[in-house]
Amino acid sequence: MYRTTIIISLLTCLIAFNAVSQNTKPNVILIVADDHGYADMHHLGIHEDIKTPNLDQLAQDGISFSNAYVTSPICSPSRCGLITGQHQARNNNYFYGGPGIAEGTMTMAQAFKENGYATAYYGKLHYGNDKTQGSFNYPHNHGFDESIVAGHGGRVHYLYHNDAAIDSHGKPAHAWSKNGEKYEEDGYSTEQLSHWSQAFIERNQKKPFFLQIAFNAVHNFNFQLPDKYLKEWNLPYYPDYEELGDTIKESVWYNQSILPNLPNGRAYYIAQLYYLDKEIGAIREKLKSLGIDDNTIIVYTSDNGGSNCSGGNNKPLRSTKYSLYEGGIRVPMLMCWKNQLKSHTVNNTMVSTLDLMPTLLAASHASEELYQSSDGINLLPLLLDNKAIERDEMVWDVGFAWAVRKGNWKLKVVTNQEKADRISKKQHTNLGKGIELFNLESDLSEQNNQAKAYPEIVEELTAIYKDWKILVSEE
Repeated sequence: MYRTTIIISLLTCLIAFNAVSQNTKPNVILIVADDHGYADMHHLGIHEDIKTPNLDQLAQDGISFSNAYVTSPICSPSRCGLITGQHQARNNNYFYGGPGIAEGTMTMAQAFKENGYATAYYGKLHYGNDKTQGSFNYPHNHGFDESIVAGHGGRVHYLYHNDAAIDSHGKPAHAWSKNGEKYEEDGYSTEQLSHWSQAFIERNQKKPFFLQIAFNAVHNFNFQLPDKYLKEWNLPYYPDYEELGDTIKESVWYNQSILPNLPNGRAYYIAQLYYLDKEIGAIREKLKSLGIDDNTIIVYTSDNGGSNCSGGNNKPLRSTKYSLYEGGIRVPMLMCWKNQLKSHTVNNTMVSTLDLMPTLLAASHASEELYQSSDGINLLPLLLDNKAIERDEMVWDVGFAWAVRKGNWKLKVVTNQEKADRISKKQHTNLGKGIELFNLESDLSEQNNQAKAYPEIVEELTAIYKDWKILVSEE
């Protein structure tokens, strides 16, 4: 009888422990790279020159999404969509220079904060136009307890973050801003972001936290590497524009400092990606040393497709950043949650960075009210129970071009050819022309325009775009 009582008591404790474990709020780390294209990860086996052992391990430990999309082929509107879970067009963000986050919009960080999480943001920001919005778009105004970001502009110098050094090396880069105040601290940005993140993790190890790490790697100018790393890769030093004085025009220097004109351009890119990957490994080791890795969700993605100006290679996808071809909008997306998500899994479902807000908040046992404003879909039923999600179409709009994907069909339309051609020339890429229709199942590289052969599909997808445009314009 006594033995039976002990067994029953142990079972009761075990059930209670499991119930608590299931309700424990997981930590969430969202890592966003800059201009890291879909194909440039070693485990995919597409480009053998890439070295990403820690991203490969993250994929091994979790889920790799093969059909993951951003909402824009450039950083600013894409990042607005990601942090709010809403398509950025609802606040008139289409290309560079948009207003950023709309006042009163719930962000992912605000939702996590209301759910009892400590929150922090480190790295590149670039939500909107700081000339018109001032500091409104800064993280500390949108739910982040702590933040160190590079001013508000798109460019972050990899090595220099004080005004005097930037004046000598790399305008229009920015000094760091800590919780809205200027913070001058030099160092290799990739390592700085990792160190700040690890310190935040250690300070908050006993309570749930949401941490967003926005690396500026692998955005050009990737030649900005510490001397010791240049030596490791046998790469020459390449000067910033300001170092050259009046010997060259800035526009000429810029064009010489990006591919296809930059000597060793791909090699600089591979090195920058390697050190980004290395710091992801260091962050995971910090989680393991604190014993909280099993209760931490890690998501890795990029703000847009790879840029060939930076050295990225999106093949077999067509084109690059700036473009609504697959190379501009299909991105890496990895998700790891040990003991919850099946490891070493490739998921082919069409997903969006808009889905991260509802998915991650649902995983944190947040009230649906905190993410009901999102245009994304909660992916947990798919990820945990393999239940299909209800999504058949996606829409993109950059002002001068738009695209719709429904099933395997994708319609891409350039509406302002002059602007598209101007961007194509400056950025050494191809944004396309006119009306193009592709079947991605048989033509992933988007080489066979079938618009004339299937006018009824062009009409159907055009109607989807028009209905979507009305919907987002009503906000």
